[in-house]
Amino acid sequence: MSEYYDPETYPQEWNYLQTGTIIDQYMIERELAHGGFSSVYLARQLEDQVQVAIKEYLPRKLAHRTWNNVVTPHGDETKTLFMRGRALFFEEAKALANLKHHNIVEVINFFQANETVYMVMTYDYGLTLDKILHKKLLTVDEEFLRKVFHDLLNGIAEIHRQKFIHLDIKPANILIRAQHDPLLLDFGAIQRYPIVKGANRSKVLTKGYSPIEQYSNQIQLGPWSDIYAVGASMRACLDHKTPPPAPERERKDTLAPAVKTHKNKYPDYLLKAIDWAMAVKPEERPQSVEDLQQALLGKN
Repeated sequence: MSEYYDPETYPQEWNYLQTGTIIDQYMIERELAHGGFSSVYLARQLEDQVQVAIKEYLPRKLAHRTWNNVVTPHGDETKTLFMRGRALFFEEAKALANLKHHNIVEVINFFQANETVYMVMTYDYGLTLDKILHKKLLTVDEEFLRKVFHDLLNGIAEIHRQKFIHLDIKPANILIRAQHDPLLLDFGAIQRYPIVKGANRSKVLTKGYSPIEQYSNQIQLGPWSDIYAVGASMRACLDHKTPPPAPERERKDTLAPAVKTHKNKYPDYLLKAIDWAMAVKPEERPQSVEDLQQALLGKN
């Protein structure tokens, strides 16, 4: 560790950019969310006062913020990993800047400052699907499922068309705006497709939503990987809980098919589509967004 970094006495508030902090052409208003590798802030553009969301690369296991907001590795042993992650974060921002779709969060700027990288995104109003499900704020009926996931799949189709896969689709990353209009968030796991089988790849795993192939370097990732996560997100809407993790299902699948557990609540074609998308084996799922959308319309 760096000799001046003591995690026992390090002020907790230094983990986050403080209200009023100015970075580049933006002023920080407050923190919106944080994870192991980054924090997201609500900010305003100084020129026109338009609100934006700013994502900052700060992997807390590898680096910390100093008193003057500079992000620095804990020591030589974490420096290489920190710099590699920073380069990947910058590549993510560049990739997202070219992805333009109504149902995908839009990156409008990215820049380097404070020895780290920042990604500026449009700020949209709504609630994430996980909060809606947890607090039962909306009625999750056939109309809701068809509208939300048909539109969401339109955005995912654009990601796939650009030769990327998202790899972190889950209710917490789906913002529901007015009129049940979905927006896909958080592209921290995005990768180019196709990925060479057996290649060493970074892993972002979410239990219950990540398909089996994300747990192994030996199974090919592809559009079908995002489709599993969509199916799992739809199943969470039915059950109001997270599905079992894919490795558990591979060992012994205790998840009863949706066509059985929800047969009196939803139409058969919709439940069959969800079960199809959630097949444990990649080759047994829909292989494209179009396949799943057709199934969700009752046309397969």
